[in-house]
Amino acid sequence: MRSKKEAQLASLIGTRDKFVKLRTALKNKIHNILNANGIVTKKEIFASEKNLKKLLDSALDQASLFELRIIITELRSLNKAIEEIDKELTGRGKKLKGHKNLTSITGIGDISAAILLNTIGDINDFEGDHKLAAYIGILPRVYISNETSHYGRITKMGNKTARTALVQCALISIRYNPCLRAFYLKLKAKKGSGKAIIATARKFLTIIYRTLKNNWVFEGFNNFKIAPIKKIYRLSPV
Repeated sequence: MRSKKEAQLASLIGTRDKFVKLRTALKNKIHNILNANGIVTKKEIFASEKNLKKLLDSALDQASLFELRIIITELRSLNKAIEEIDKELTGRGKKLKGHKNLTSITGIGDISAAILLNTIGDINDFEGDHKLAAYIGILPRVYISNETSHYGRITKMGNKTARTALVQCALISIRYNPCLRAFYLKLKAKKGSGKAIIATARKFLTIIYRTLKNNWVFEGFNNFKIAPIKKIYRLSPV
């Protein structure tokens, strides 16, 4: 059972997830309006306030500009709300047990750590990383026919927000960690990028599990260097 604080944090994470999805939908709508007017853009530019102002000065017809103004107003409001939520999540996340452990792993920031820790709860509730993978929903479906086993797509039975955060963290980590990058590239060559990133995220989750289970804090994650444990000396009473 979740505590009240855990439930409140989960609710805030859920609100953030809805806002982020709505923001993405609005950016897609802007992209479609511009394409309909013969203007080809990348969706990434809509993250900049400077570029949003430029859009309103575009040489478009009045109907398109009116729609853009409405959408951009809502987009700005969402950006502000998500920024406020991120600050709150960062503050609450830093108080969670395991925050220092996870953020020492390259690819995991404050927001992702808060999402993952709130989803996982007590790591000792899971007998092994395979149990955690099943809980997150990043294990392949298994189809058994006579004596043959076939592995399909992931089950997606777990927490979707945590699973998305996990994949995003893995994508960041493979840019900097040579071991994960080699693992990803090898699978990508055999099975394609989609299956490769899911398998890498599964491997990344094993690292998360062991890090929390063993209370590791990395001094250098990219070469798996554990930070030395500081000894606490206590004075004996005289």
